[in-house]
Amino acid sequence: MKEKFKNKKILIIVCLVIFALILIFLIKNNYKNFKTGNNMSNKNIEEIEEYILNISSYESEIEVTVQSNKNTNKYVILQQYISPNKTKQVVLEPSNIQGLEIVFDGGSLSINNTKLNLNVVYENYEYLADNYLTLESFIEDYKKCKENNKAKKFEENNEYIFEANVQKSNYVYNKKLYISKETGKPTKLLIEDINEKNTVYILYKEIKLNDLK
Repeated sequence: MKEKFKNKKILIIVCLVIFALILIFLIKNNYKNFKTGNNMSNKNIEEIEEYILNISSYESEIEVTVQSNKNTNKYVILQQYISPNKTKQVVLEPSNIQGLEIVFDGGSLSINNTKLNLNVVYENYEYLADNYLTLESFIEDYKKCKENNKAKKFEENNEYIFEANVQKSNYVYNKKLYISKETGKPTKLLIEDINEKNTVYILYKEIKLNDLK
């Protein structure tokens, strides 16, 4: 009886130890995922900057307002990007150019839509074929401006703002990316002219970061 009781006691202790080890592993793993996953609410501006500058992919639905001297054009566009240089933009609105696809596969640019005259599309919607509208374009510009001391970052209300003084032309002179402190995700991107007036206003309606393969 003594030997049987002793063996039973050892078995219980071994089971408790195994259970404790599994519990510790699960707690550590969940804590690690919480710290390094999509929760960005506890990050400071330097950590957010590093996170944004090292995005490997994203998928977003954006609302774009392009302001020119003559008129204002609005678009809703689905964007996809996979590092280092694969991009796709699909126009969802307006209806007259719905389905227009602009794809860069890392080597060549293609504009696809069987319903439209592509030459006319390229001339009238040049902003759509330009990478000014993409997040990776801002990231590249910000990195270059940072090297030349033409970039700055600051806080405003509940957002971090990253600014790149690109000076590419009188119409693309400055860029500002707004990041939510709560989510660590972009909320809007502004492109300003030399007079600090918005030429392009991009609202991120939805965005998923680092999910595409």
